[in-house]
Amino acid sequence: MAIIIRLDVMLAKRKMSMTELSERVGVTMANLSILKNGKAKAVRFSTLEAICEVLDCQPGDILEYEKGESL
Repeated sequence: MAIIIRLDVMLAKRKMSMTELSERVGVTMANLSILKNGKAKAVRFSTLEAICEVLDCQPGDILEYEKGESL
């Protein structure tokens, strides 16, 4: 996948657990785990906004685009 999820990095920087983030954002632990592990096919802007608000960060702190090799 070309989009890398850095949620674990931001959680560590903020010294916050997945459980606390789940409670504060209002997203299930299962859905946060899917996102954190890069298995999500999509993320709602409202969810991304809530995560950024709780973690006091920008979307680019959580999402990173990694270029593939050119042919």
